[in-house]
Amino acid sequence: MPFRPDVTVAAIAHHDGRFLMVEERAARRVVLNQPAGHLESGESLAEAVVRETLEETAHAFVPDAITGIYLWRSQAAGRTFLRVAFSGAVTGPDTTRRLDRCILRTAWLTREQLASRARSLRSPLVLRCIDDFLAGARHPLSLLATIGLDTSAVAVEG
Repeated sequence: MPFRPDVTVAAIAHHDGRFLMVEERAARRVVLNQPAGHLESGESLAEAVVRETLEETAHAFVPDAITGIYLWRSQAAGRTFLRVAFSGAVTGPDTTRRLDRCILRTAWLTREQLASRARSLRSPLVLRCIDDFLAGARHPLSLLATIGLDTSAVAVEG
């Protein structure tokens, strides 16, 4: 059987020393994560991170760089994830928009606050993405090529 990791995206939105996070229910736990989720059929990675951020936080996300590309094996879930993390800015929130049903709340937290709650993080990727962002990791959006899809729905620069 071919190896097929789950392809996910994550938004690293930073403002005044804090990061936009979601508290969500996942695998019968309440965890902290960046706005993140799975790539859906027919969308680019940039479109996926914009959509997931809006669905999970009611904030519009404008990606400006790639913070990192991560391959992680969850021993507990028995699955492998390929995560593309985007940095960018958010606007909003749209207070009329309902959040995804698994999202309990959004919060702006510092890296130190997240580290102090390490056992509540959805995966080790949460802090790794933030640490890479804080270390200055920024790769152009043009690093990701999208071929054969109509990606005109979301305009991103880079």
